Amino acid sequence: MGKQSMPRRLSETEAQAVARNIRVSPRKLNLVAEMIRGLPAAEARAALTFSKRRIAKLVRKVLDSAIANAENNHSLDVDRLVVREATVGRSVVMKRFHARARGRAARVEKWFSHLTIIVRERPQGGDARAEQGAR
Repeated sequence: MGKQSMPRRLSETEAQAVARNIRVSPRKLNLVAEMIRGLPAAEARAALTFSKRRIAKLVRKVLDSAIANAENNHSLDVDRLVVREATVGRSVVMKRFHARARGRAARVEKWFSHLTIIVRERPQGGDARAEQGAR
């Protein structure tokens, strides 16, 4: 008699991917996550590919992982996937010090983040923007 498996939190038409302890501040990561929220998966991937921000490369990897999870684990149609949610959360903070004049020290905080991307398969005839509502 083993432990019961946890019930699935997402609906049957959704898949997710999570990246933990990313070495970028949540504020900077949220700027990149905001770019892809509500976009079709192909458009979101293209936007991340041509973004100049350093962290966009890692966000694209997480998006690709969510798309692969949708296709392989949940048998969803890749062409109809939409980024339903791109959530950024705070992780640990590394605390360092910076030597200052007269023997003093200043605190330097190096923030880490968590990123969760949830993709959803939109209905057959549905529009990606209409499903998200008036944003």
